[in-house]
Amino acid sequence: MKAPGQALFVIVVLLLAAVAAFGWALSAGSLPIDGKQVWGALFSGDTGMAANVVRELRLPRAVATFVCGGLLAIAGALMQVLLRNPLADPYILGISGGAAVGALSAISLGVAAVWVDAAAFAGALTAMMLVFGLAHGDGSWTQTRLLLTGVIVAAGCGAAVTLMLALAPDTRVQSMLFWLMGDASGAARPWPALGVLIVGLVLILPWARDLNVLARGEMSARALGVSVQRLRRVLYVVASLLTAVAVTLVGSVGFVGLIVPHLVRLALGNDQRILLPAAMLAGGVLLTVADTLARTVMAPQQLPVGVLTALIGVPVFLYLLSRNPR
Repeated sequence: MKAPGQALFVIVVLLLAAVAAFGWALSAGSLPIDGKQVWGALFSGDTGMAANVVRELRLPRAVATFVCGGLLAIAGALMQVLLRNPLADPYILGISGGAAVGALSAISLGVAAVWVDAAAFAGALTAMMLVFGLAHGDGSWTQTRLLLTGVIVAAGCGAAVTLMLALAPDTRVQSMLFWLMGDASGAARPWPALGVLIVGLVLILPWARDLNVLARGEMSARALGVSVQRLRRVLYVVASLLTAVAVTLVGSVGFVGLIVPHLVRLALGNDQRILLPAAMLAGGVLLTVADTLARTVMAPQQLPVGVLTALIGVPVFLYLLSRNPR
C-alpha cells in the first residue's frame, strides 16, 4: 500500500477530475453552454433551451456514463481478485453475452427502450445463474472451473448474437451494433443504477480486508481464517450484478473494467479498502470523458462510446505490459 498521504492525494485528484469531467460533459456539444448557464440550470432553476438541454439530455447521460464506468471498474477489480487473473474483466464470465442476447432479441422485436433494458438485465441474470450453476457442480468450485464455464457460456452467447445480427432486418442492424459497442444516448433513467453503485460499494467494502488476504493466495486466506468459499460467492454475485446493471444501462463497453483497476494499483497499491473507491471514481471519469469525446469529436454525428474506450484502452494496456514484462 502507498503512503496514506499519497492515497489521499490521488483520491482528491480523482474527485476533482470527476467534477471537471461532469462540467465538460454538461457544457460540450452541438449547442455550447457556458459554465454560468450550467450552474443556473442545475442550481438556480433557470428555464430556456440551454437549461432544458442540461437537465433533460446531458445530465442523465453524464450520470449514466459515470455510473457505468464506476460499476465496471469495481466489477473488474473484484473479478481479478476472484479469479486471481490480471486479465479478468467484468465480461469474462459471459454476463455481457447474456445481456446482449436479451437486448438484441428485444431490439429485433421492435419493442420500447424500457423493454430492451429489461431484456438485457434478464439475459445478464440468466447468464450469471447459468455460469454459477454449471461451475458449482457438486460443490467443488474452483477459479479454473468458473473461468472455463464462463468462457464457454460467453462463446455460446457470442454465436447467438452473430446469428441474430445475420437474420435481423437492415433497419434494426445499426441499433443492434450501437448497443453492442456501447451507446449512452438512450440512458435517460440512470438514477436506479446510481443507487446500485452506491449500495454495491457499501456492501463490498466491509469485505476489503478479506479481499486483501485472498489476493495473496487461497492457502494464506484459509490459514488466516477467511471463509474462502463464502467470499467467492459474495464476489461473484456482487461483481455479476454490477456488470449486469452497467451493461443494461449503456451496453457493452470494453476495457474500462480491465484497465482502470491496473492503473489504480500503479498509483495506490493493492489495498482493496482504497482501490475499490478509487477505481469507481477513475472508471466513472474515464467513461464520462470518453462519452463526451464520442458525441463531440464528429458532432453532430455520435460515435459508440465503446470505440473510444477501446482506442484508449489498447495503448494503455500495451504500456502497462511494457512496464512489467513478467
